[in-house]
Amino acid sequence: MEKYEWGLVLSGGGIRGAAHAGVIRALEEMGIVPEVVAGASAGAIAGSLYAGGYSWSEMLDLFDNPILFKWSLIGHRKPGFIDSDQFYPVFKRYFPHDNFESLQKKLYIVATDIQNGRSETFSSGELIRPILASAAYPMVFTPVRIKGTLYADGGIMNNFPVEPLLGHCERLIGIYVNPTPLRKYGVKELQSGLAIAERAYSLSIARDVANKLKLCDITISPEPLGRYSTFDIMKASEIFDIGYQAGKEALKKFYGD
Repeated sequence: MEKYEWGLVLSGGGIRGAAHAGVIRALEEMGIVPEVVAGASAGAIAGSLYAGGYSWSEMLDLFDNPILFKWSLIGHRKPGFIDSDQFYPVFKRYFPHDNFESLQKKLYIVATDIQNGRSETFSSGELIRPILASAAYPMVFTPVRIKGTLYADGGIMNNFPVEPLLGHCERLIGIYVNPTPLRKYGVKELQSGLAIAERAYSLSIARDVANKLKLCDITISPEPLGRYSTFDIMKASEIFDIGYQAGKEALKKFYGD
């Protein structure tokens, strides 16, 4: 693997992934252009668009598109409410060649092999199914079959996939948009099964991620994102703005301006 000046790691976090687009806008305004990207879940979506040459505004448009959470796309007789396979045509419009090799930047996507209980990294061959698999939040989106194996959300076992970039980048930027363990939850916020599942999910990965964030030269994890749930689908623009402001502040601090 060749050496890169800047590497970018993007975490999962559902609709909070819109903050990735905000930070990328801040990076572009500073003239920072990462050449290699690694992403999980929502980070896989944002990362694939970025690696494909799409702008931060096009990333925001996708996160702001309610079709990503359209409950009419029911997964009939499948283990999940929403059928992940129904989103293939949406991503085919963005990636008509459907392969990693057609991207403008090197990309790594992690997904969880739920049959064998392991995290797997995808970086070549077909692109869209690994994206869908990485973003297949358990119980909500159905698992995705790739070469006979079922895969689900990459964040289950690796919500901050820094590993593929270690030792290969002069500088690493990490964006973690799932800071919910940082605050105490009230009883009223935990009144649904989905809310409980989300809270348990974020708590289970918090310690692992905290250690990996230390490996980055610039870490951006906006605390205000803790106010938003994974499926706060009407708040994408607000979340984007939080990411943008946090990105500008982190870069200002890094460069000492």
